[in-house]
Amino acid sequence: MARSRAPKKKPARKAAAPALVARANSQIALEVYANGKVGAYVDGYAVELGNISPDTVARAKGLSEGLPVTSFSPARKQADQEIEALARRLARAGLLEYRLAAPRGSELAAIEPQVPDYWPQPAKLGNADTIVLSRFAYLRRRGNELVLESPRSPALFRIADPKIAAAILTLSTPQKISALRQEKNFVGLVLLGLLVACEILFRVDAKSEGLRADEGDPNLVVWDFHDLLFHTHSTEGRQANPMGGRYPYVGTIAPPPAVREPWQGAPIDLQTLTGNEPASDFAVLLAARHSVRDFDDARPIALTELARLLDQAARVKSKWTSPLDFGEGDIGPDLDYTSRPYPSAGSSYELEFYLTVNTCEGLARGFYHYDAERHALVPIPARPHDMEAQLSAASFGMDAPAPPQILITIAARFNRIAWKYSAIAYSLILKDVGVLLQTLYLGATDLGLGGCAIGTSNIDLFARMTGQPFHTEGPVGQFALGRPLPEGFDGLPAGHR
Repeated sequence: MARSRAPKKKPARKAAAPALVARANSQIALEVYANGKVGAYVDGYAVELGNISPDTVARAKGLSEGLPVTSFSPARKQADQEIEALARRLARAGLLEYRLAAPRGSELAAIEPQVPDYWPQPAKLGNADTIVLSRFAYLRRRGNELVLESPRSPALFRIADPKIAAAILTLSTPQKISALRQEKNFVGLVLLGLLVACEILFRVDAKSEGLRADEGDPNLVVWDFHDLLFHTHSTEGRQANPMGGRYPYVGTIAPPPAVREPWQGAPIDLQTLTGNEPASDFAVLLAARHSVRDFDDARPIALTELARLLDQAARVKSKWTSPLDFGEGDIGPDLDYTSRPYPSAGSSYELEFYLTVNTCEGLARGFYHYDAERHALVPIPARPHDMEAQLSAASFGMDAPAPPQILITIAARFNRIAWKYSAIAYSLILKDVGVLLQTLYLGATDLGLGGCAIGTSNIDLFARMTGQPFHTEGPVGQFALGRPLPEGFDGLPAGHR
């Protein structure tokens, strides 16, 4: 009697990969007109985005709701090229975001670019790869949303599906892709590849524990999480949050007073002890110091004056080497030290000067590093439009009508100070910047020059101009310098500058 054969087991149906969809973000109203003109309205302002052919208008309108990225990139036809060019223009203007959608259309996550040139390109992952969460990655609540981000990442991820958040948490320890794919709530290779490309996840050796030394280069190893987060989120270039004097709490809390309310208790009057002696030269200098935002371009600063200021404020005065002494005869490596005109935490002197010269008598327009040991300016090749961007941002930051004659960018060699100090390294850098800015103010005033400290700088722009990773050496302060207008020509009364 013939035995009946068991029916063959059908192979499991391969789940469809999530789709990556590009769409204009919620901050803008995208307008695509029948004649092919494209524009956007952002906070009531119109932004022109160029023109497309009339045949592409209908597809371009789809960017308001979302177009699958694979439908136009990589471009295969002329219409695809136009849509991709438009999408990239929106991306560079910070007006595009990306939606990761399940096959049935539900949103799994949304990607919000934090840098202008971000374009989603998932890293390729194989079953043999092992991945783990970056020590800089973190999940937080933003309003009613859950976001995953990192100060190293060019984008943040808005998590819509709680299962994704739970799955990501399992990556606090290294996991092999082959094992992850067996999980019931596997989030998919597309999302994991995007997170690896954004350095929120990173690859490690199969036997690695994914610890500090496994991630990035030696200059990244010295960074503490909170320091790198503060550096990237208190500067421009690697985050898309609103910045500057926006008065965000008008209507929420009353304006704080300029002077603190007095403490209770009997005050000890010091005014009678001040005396009527003539003011010292230093007191006169302190009283004369004020911020100058408008400069006399008919009489630019001279190279001789710049040389004197740099000598008085930042030049290396002496240099020596001393062994690291842990006490009780335990000696470490030799350490180099310098002495300069301003104080620095632990004699670290981690701060460097980079000068963007707009106009200076005796010095060509350009970008320079100040070599404090040799007391010399070294030219650095920089693209003219990067210099213009830096100078324009400085004038905007000062609310000035024109760029400064010279912009001094104060950059920090982060590893110089973080190699010694734990938890407080970035805090010490900012303290050093504060005393150096006052030194520049006083030195400029003493020479009859004017200056103004600027509250922020663009760390990605600086990285582009110097060719250095943003975490290796980056801007932590700026100072506009030049010859001030004659008294009264800046439109401000004395004592109000």
